[in-house]
Amino acid sequence: MAEIKPLVIGDLTASVPVIQGGMGVGVSLSSLAGAVAAQGGIGVISTAQIGYRELDFDTDPIGANLRAIGTEIEKARKIAAGGILGVNIMVATRRYEDYVKAAVGAGIDLIFSGAGLPMDLPKIAGGSKTKLAPIVSSVKSVQVIMKYWQKKYDRLPDAVVIEGPLAGGHLGFGREQLDDPESLHYDDEVKAVIAQVNETAAAQGIRIPVVMAGGVYTRADMEHYFAMGASGVQMATRFVTTYECDAAEAYKQAYIDAAKEDIVIVQSPVGMPGRAILNPFMKRAKEGRIPHGKCHLCIKTCEPSQTPYCITDALVNAVRGDTDNGLLFCGANAYRAAKLEHVKDIMDEFRP
Repeated sequence: MAEIKPLVIGDLTASVPVIQGGMGVGVSLSSLAGAVAAQGGIGVISTAQIGYRELDFDTDPIGANLRAIGTEIEKARKIAAGGILGVNIMVATRRYEDYVKAAVGAGIDLIFSGAGLPMDLPKIAGGSKTKLAPIVSSVKSVQVIMKYWQKKYDRLPDAVVIEGPLAGGHLGFGREQLDDPESLHYDDEVKAVIAQVNETAAAQGIRIPVVMAGGVYTRADMEHYFAMGASGVQMATRFVTTYECDAAEAYKQAYIDAAKEDIVIVQSPVGMPGRAILNPFMKRAKEGRIPHGKCHLCIKTCEPSQTPYCITDALVNAVRGDTDNGLLFCGANAYRAAKLEHVKDIMDEFRP
């Protein structure tokens, strides 16, 4: 059995090697992220439509979001008791650069960035102390990022997160792959990514921790990936059914009520496959277009006139508790949730 150690990312040390995955819209904000950070993990705020509760969100969604980034980080700091906080910013976000600059300006410790390759993240983050961690799904993607960052910016990632096919939300895999994840033999890809990152880091005389995400639900899952050479795990779905999670109670209850067969792969209106709970909304979306209002400028790949439904509206409805009219993204293990837990109890399970 592999020894479980604290997660060290540069000058940051998380005593519990668990990163709470960023979940948007509004599922992981200051309450959840602050609670995880206070327990020795790394709490992560999702910046996806983070300003949905702002009064001017409908008229100025970008302005509302950029303002809310600073507000949520400040609120999380008060809860975190000196713990480590990160933000998750999707590369596919419209005005991505502005979101990165807002988080850096607010003094965030780490930026996690996926849903595309964050090629120019070092340039946008500038000379700040903020650590940068790309989220990848393959050896090829991590090779491309590391080679480019090294050549163009003379730096490497501070950490790398591998997101596997069992994760929730938008996924970096094809529909066929997600329908049969076992056929991917993904552990082989994980080992290859870890080997590639270790080799590149060793050549520079540094250490870059690799963190595994997607399907991590118990300590046994963590031990499995530590035995393969991972330095930490990222976990999101398990934290949804906590008292501290920022989502409405009805959202959490939908996870608790879900059976294994209710968790399905859906085609997101922004063009990517994703994993979600099959609910009345998803059934209606399959049957035809659901009318929507004004665009809230979320993802670059969304074409409002063509989209079957507005993903922002669907995610906001869900997080507010209108689950019959909302999209409930989830990881493959969401059906395992049986009750609400406290963040502390989960973190105790994962302590070294």
